[in-house]
Amino acid sequence: MNKPPLDGIRVADFCWAWAGPYGALQFAHLGAEVIRIESQTRPCPSRLIPPWADNEKGGFNRSGYFNQYNQGKRSLTLNLKKPEGLELAKKVVAKSDIVIENFAGGVMDKMGLGYEVLRAIKPDIIMVSLSGYGATGPEKGYVSYGPPQVALSGMSSLTGYKDDQPRQAGFSYGDPNGGVHGTFAVMCALLYRAKTGKGQYIDLSQREACAMLLPEGIMDYAMNETQPPRNGNRDPHMAPHGVFRCKGEDRWVSIVVGNEDEWQRFCKAIGQPTLATDARFATLAARKENEDALEQIVTMWTQGLSPDEVTQKLQSAGVAAYPTLDGNDILANPHVTARGYFVELEHAEVGKRRHLGIPWKMSRTPCEVRRPAPLFGQDTDYVLGEIIGLSPDEIATLRTNEVLV
Repeated sequence: MNKPPLDGIRVADFCWAWAGPYGALQFAHLGAEVIRIESQTRPCPSRLIPPWADNEKGGFNRSGYFNQYNQGKRSLTLNLKKPEGLELAKKVVAKSDIVIENFAGGVMDKMGLGYEVLRAIKPDIIMVSLSGYGATGPEKGYVSYGPPQVALSGMSSLTGYKDDQPRQAGFSYGDPNGGVHGTFAVMCALLYRAKTGKGQYIDLSQREACAMLLPEGIMDYAMNETQPPRNGNRDPHMAPHGVFRCKGEDRWVSIVVGNEDEWQRFCKAIGQPTLATDARFATLAARKENEDALEQIVTMWTQGLSPDEVTQKLQSAGVAAYPTLDGNDILANPHVTARGYFVELEHAEVGKRRHLGIPWKMSRTPCEVRRPAPLFGQDTDYVLGEIIGLSPDEIATLRTNEVLV
């Protein structure tokens, strides 16, 4: 059987929170051995936040948040505040191909694990830093989390309702986006290393990665000194475009009509073909001018149907529509289930749980979630013994001296 793309690649994962672990998760999905280096002296916040399995908080191993974004990894506990712990971290790097971290700019240097130190240990090492602001510039040392990045990237200024204040995007968008961008950059660096034998340092700004998603705002201002106004669920180039109430309690459906041909089909599908020639809606400009009235007509139709009924009628007509799914809907969705997206692996503490899996399928280098997220420190003896080459007595001494905590 063919091996996954990154089989034989080892990653030293110094990450915490979300962005870095999400980036390292992609390496694990692609078949790399990812060694997560963590410590009780500064536990990852994702081990300490809900949702908890069975709503029972306790210890470092019950967080669904952590267990989702650390599937397939190993856990090594090292007290990096002790010189012995720092030296062991360097030995892990010496046996690795990639180092990934997402602290604020300069933190790894202060810890004694900056790129210049690590490449002296492993000249062809590839290191990626996923800091919020980047490793250079006047704000390089600023602390950042995902929600503020939505604001500082410019995304909040475009998000919200007409004549209302800026809004958050709904979740920490900058984190997973930064993680995926970092993974992409490392894959390019691996190709470069395969050609030249040389490693390199990748300085990624999560803020800049988030700003890349906003061309309509940033480029409009760069060229015209203006930007699109906040306009809720509406779109400047498509109508109807939004989320519409359906039959049932808090049930909604998303509908997008992208062009004039789809508008004609939409009108027929909802049983009102004359709308297509109604002067108020006959062109996009007319529909935008009368969008309030248009949305009232659409809502009167959708309110009499379930989200699934709306979806089936419109999709049959070639119009984009789909129910707005909550967590339960997604987990029960027959299409997603049929594609084998969900994984259920036995976790030593919380048992078998359903997790989101890998959103791609490769025909020649298949990927899979090979193991559940690790218990805190469960692979310490494996890493130090089989990879670093320490004896059981040496490991026991390190544990007694509180280096492995």
